[in-house]
Amino acid sequence: MTEDLEALYKEMAQSIIDGESEIAIELAKKSIELNMHPLETITKGFVIGVNYIGDQFGAGEAFLPELVMAGEAMKAAVAVLEPELLKLGEAREMMGKVVLATVEGDIHEIGKTLVGTMLSASGFEVVDLGVDQPAANIIGKALEINADIIGMSALLTTTMVRQREVIEELDKEGLRPRIKVMVGGAPITRDWVTKIKADGYSEDAIGAVKIAKELVGKADQ
Repeated sequence: MTEDLEALYKEMAQSIIDGESEIAIELAKKSIELNMHPLETITKGFVIGVNYIGDQFGAGEAFLPELVMAGEAMKAAVAVLEPELLKLGEAREMMGKVVLATVEGDIHEIGKTLVGTMLSASGFEVVDLGVDQPAANIIGKALEINADIIGMSALLTTTMVRQREVIEELDKEGLRPRIKVMVGGAPITRDWVTKIKADGYSEDAIGAVKIAKELVGKADQ
């Protein structure tokens, strides 16, 4: 990688850390002009900033307003890159349908939004319900679009239990294993995933795409 590219990736990460949406937009446009691969721009540039702020927040070094501003900057950058991602995605077959949501009582969405972007770019049809979603909404939408996967995010230990509620409800309605469930978020561990009998879990957006492909039986694509 050339030094120029390295510097550009650093600027992208910094724009997210600083919550500077305008700068993030300019850098995203610049990457398109330079014919950079949009997925690389996201993963090697902007995501580094998202992960940094996420880690800082987890360690109590950053606070909710900073997290929200970083999320807005990330969304702004991704909005510029989305058409480029879709151009790449259009050439592929549809992998499956995914409903994404942050669970009830939780308003964290940087990670979830990023997972949605990456899944779309990888050929999945994604419906993102946003944050603070009760189980009924999530399951209702999954049935409405005949989803293959439900992906749920929780950042707070107090809202993790909502992930379990959705899975229990799906079981009750006899919808599993037809609808697979992926979970994610800072406090989520493998133990928790096993305990609530979720089908998959990832610590980051790249990993989430891999899991989603495995869950729809297209791991090799």
